[in-house]
Parts: sequence; C-alpha cells; structure tokens
Amino acid sequence: MEITAHALNRATLARQLLLDREPLDVGDAVRRVVALQAQQPASPYIALWNRLSGFDPAGLDTALAGLRTVKATLMRLTLHAVHAEDYRTFREAMEPTLRGGRLGDARFKASGLTADDAAVLVPDLLKYADEPRTPAEMGGWLEARLGAPMESAAQRMLRQYAPLWHAPTGGPWSFRTRPSYVAAGMLPVLADPDVAAGSLRTLIRRYLEGFGPASVADMAQFALVQRARVRTAVNTLAGELDQLEGPGGTVMYDIPGAPRPAEDTPAPPRLMAMWDSTLLAYADRSRVIPPAYRKQVTRVNGDVLPTLLVDGYVAGVWRAVDGGIEATAFHPLPGGVWEGLAAEARSLIGFLAARDPRVYGRYDHWWAKGLPGAEIRLLPGD
Repeated sequence: MEITAHALNRATLARQLLLDREPLDVGDAVRRVVALQAQQPASPYIALWNRLSGFDPAGLDTALAGLRTVKATLMRLTLHAVHAEDYRTFREAMEPTLRGGRLGDARFKASGLTADDAAVLVPDLLKYADEPRTPAEMGGWLEARLGAPMESAAQRMLRQYAPLWHAPTGGPWSFRTRPSYVAAGMLPVLADPDVAAGSLRTLIRRYLEGFGPASVADMAQFALVQRARVRTAVNTLAGELDQLEGPGGTVMYDIPGAPRPAEDTPAPPRLMAMWDSTLLAYADRSRVIPPAYRKQVTRVNGDVLPTLLVDGYVAGVWRAVDGGIEATAFHPLPGGVWEGLAAEARSLIGFLAARDPRVYGRYDHWWAKGLPGAEIRLLPGD
C-alpha cells in the first residue's frame, strides 16, 4: 500500500490531536501524544491548549505537582513531559543513548569518573533525592561523597543520566528556570541490554501510535537511538506492524487500524508551542515543515520557534507582544486563513493572560536579528 506525503501529514495531525481539539483529561492526552517537549516550561501547556477542548491549565499543574505527569531527560537527550506510568519503559529504551551521551560525554569524563563509578554513585544519589534537591545540594552531596571537587558540567551530565524527575518549583508554568530534582518514582532497570531492547520495542509502538506511519530513520530521530537498534526492534515487531510505501519508495511502518485520514481532510490553523514535538519527531521534517522554512524555524543553537500551522504545515512564526500576538507569515496567506489565525490568537491571549502574557519573551532576540516574512500582522485579543 502506498501513502502520499500529504496523507502522512494528515495522519500526524490526527494522532497529535491537531485536526480537532478533543475533550480529554490531561493524563489521557499526554499518553495519546506520547511525550510533550518540555525544555521551556510553558510549552507543554501551550501544546495541550492546541489539542484539547476546554483545556484548564490547572489540570496540568495538578498532574505535575502529583507526579502523575513527569518531566525528565528522555528522548533526544532533552526534557519531555510524559505520563508517569510511561517513564520507566521510555527511560529503559533510552538507556544506551543516555549512557553514551552523558557518561560518555567529555565533560563527564573530565571528572575522572567512569560509567562504573556512576553505577556505584547513582543508587545513593537517588536515595539522597528522596525529596526535592537543588543542583547545589546535589553538588555538595557528590563532592562530600567523592572527597574532591566535581565540575558543574560533570555534575550536570550525571544528573541527566540518573533517573531523576524535575520537581515542580512553582511559577506560572510549574517550573522555574532553576530546576530541582527528585528520584523517579518508578525506577528503570539500567545497563541491561535485554531490558533496553524490550522497552525500545514498546517505545516504537507508542511512537507509531502517536506519530506514525514512520520510517526506521524517523523512529531513530524521534528518540535519538541508533538506527541499528531500531531496525532490530522493527524486525522483531514485523508481524505486528503494517508496512507501507511512502514518498520516494521509503518503507514506512504503522500500527494496524491507526488513524490515516484522507489527504484532503481539512486542517485548522494552530499557534504551535516552541519545540512542539510534531516539528522534531521525524528524520524527514518536511512532513510538517517545508524545507525552505526549516532554518527559519530551527535556529542555529537548536531553538525551535513557536510556529503558525496553516493547512497542516508551518507557514510562519509567532510571538506574544504588548497588544496581542505578532504573526509573521513566510508566504502570503488568504484572508480566511488570517481570520482563523486571529481567532486562535484571541483564545491564546486569554489563555496566557493570567499566567504569562509575554510568554517566550526571552527569545525575542531572534526577531531582533530579523526573520523573513511576506506579511506581519498584530492579532489582538478581544
């Protein structure tokens, strides 16, 4: 069976709840979309605002405070918010990547410690983190344990490897810029290749449920896992997956019966969060980002700007400013599309008003440096 590029786009939108806002609670929504990119504290909230009807941010506050939704270093070695019950499996699947990427990092090695040393330290570090601990407190504990100073970069690598959750610290979006850590409530099995392989199979199935159909390269990119590991997992799952022919003859895999809407299914406009997972979940990012716009959206240091999604594809960027939402379109948009974006902006302005009206303001320097735009409009609130 063949599937077109446009049909792949619509499948992603359907599974990511971006064709229609749905009346789900936070826990069900987080599981449906698999994982929410969470480098910036506001982004999981704006991601759910885009996906759920009547979304109350207090629901996510409560889930995070109760550690039912948890924030941790996972896929792509970056922060994600995931359902607490998914954390253990996802972390086990990511073990080889996190072990190599953090304990194999030159900044960790410069401490003189090895992965074997980390295996001894981590269990006691987790016992110490039975209540929220700041980086300074953890650093003090490590240095007392080692009897020697430890560079902050090496400490950071160890914290990112260890199965730690970010503890909510307050502020408008549950987390402030200075983190605090607590031991994961469901500890994963570390350094066991068989456990990692089994959990990767589960992660791949979950990824396909939330982002499929997808190629081996897409799956590897989503998690930042070696393609050989993904290919082995897919081969093991072969009897459980549909195989499709994608654009250019690319072999795609999917979950049988998963939504694959017609390619002409209407897609409403959306104002997407920074680092929204749909923009980062594929090796071939043209599924959502036209190639001509990729460098405008993903900046040289890895910042992924908040985007305008028009007919399912990135068409520009937005930022909150005094007086409303400033929308920069990369190409001319019809009047009806602007009306749809204006309606989204009114809703977003109201959503932000009580928490952070100038959300993402610290990233305004990208606009100051200049962004190409066919048209810039201020979309006001009511």
